[in-house]
Amino acid sequence: MSDQEDIEIKQENQTVHDTDEKDKKHEDGDIKDTCRISSLKTLGPFIAAKENSRNTVYLSDVPDICKDKPCMLGVDEAGRGPVLGPMVYGISYCPLDSKKALEDLGCADSKQLTEEKRDVIFNDINTKEYATSCIGWAVEIISPNTISTSMYRRSKCSLNEVSMDSAMGLIQQAIDAGVNIAEVYVDTVGPPEKYQEKLLKRFPSFKITVAKKADSTYPIVSAASICAKVTRDHALKVWKFPEGLVIKDNAFGSGYPGDPVTKRFLADHIDLVFGFPRLVRFSWSTAENALADKAYDMEFDEPDTDKPKYAGTKLTKFFKGTTKSGEVIRDECRFFKQRHLGNVMDF
Repeated sequence: MSDQEDIEIKQENQTVHDTDEKDKKHEDGDIKDTCRISSLKTLGPFIAAKENSRNTVYLSDVPDICKDKPCMLGVDEAGRGPVLGPMVYGISYCPLDSKKALEDLGCADSKQLTEEKRDVIFNDINTKEYATSCIGWAVEIISPNTISTSMYRRSKCSLNEVSMDSAMGLIQQAIDAGVNIAEVYVDTVGPPEKYQEKLLKRFPSFKITVAKKADSTYPIVSAASICAKVTRDHALKVWKFPEGLVIKDNAFGSGYPGDPVTKRFLADHIDLVFGFPRLVRFSWSTAENALADKAYDMEFDEPDTDKPKYAGTKLTKFFKGTTKSGEVIRDECRFFKQRHLGNVMDF
């Protein structure tokens, strides 16, 4: 091999090395930027940087075409039934004439897709030019703490109400971000007719369709469902226990009440006074039953319902006791009586 050829090969290898280093630095930079989600790899760090006792909302960048052309928007959730972890609501939107982009992504009934396939689609939504140029999305991570306190507070807020409020909030945020929404498709919670009526009242200018299993019928709802499910999966993977628990690989199961791993987690992590760690939705009957079996019974003194008795003169007494002529008759004030003092009208 000549010296010239050797130099050319070294230069080529150095160029490849430099390119790899640039790609790695760019990738690392994306992961360190916890303020935005630009790929699947950046999703976990974004969630991990947030306080998991509070709700978190994220909106992707809005493609310019979605501001100009009329768009369809889909709404779906993930994690409604589990006793562990957050519930995540998601929306996805694109122009009415961009259905092919959803087909190319492979958006279908998210429940029929494997976790690996959902991850791939989510990554493509955020990295492929044909997707990022016309598809936007947003999610709200609703903390277990929010769900439980909403259901337990004095003026109770049902899970359906929490769900509807989140869905409408995300739609409103898309509107505020400039998305030109024309049609909305929603996977229902509760009776579809009542939900649709509520949405139409809030957004009267949109064509709104609320249906059961909408994620298997409308690809735009499937895209929203995939964003919600992938976000919830990663929220559980990066969950940090403020109580100080250390659970290897966060192995607490799927979170569904019938999962034996989840049942074991609940049984093994009860504080006899304070109950469960923040991950648990303590308003679920599964959690309530587990506490009833093991935790200490707590008794609270009932507030005294009898009105307190006031020993002194009532204020209303000073407005009583008049003669027929209208003259006010009042007892002499005790202060003056004890000191033998009287009123002096004339000096």
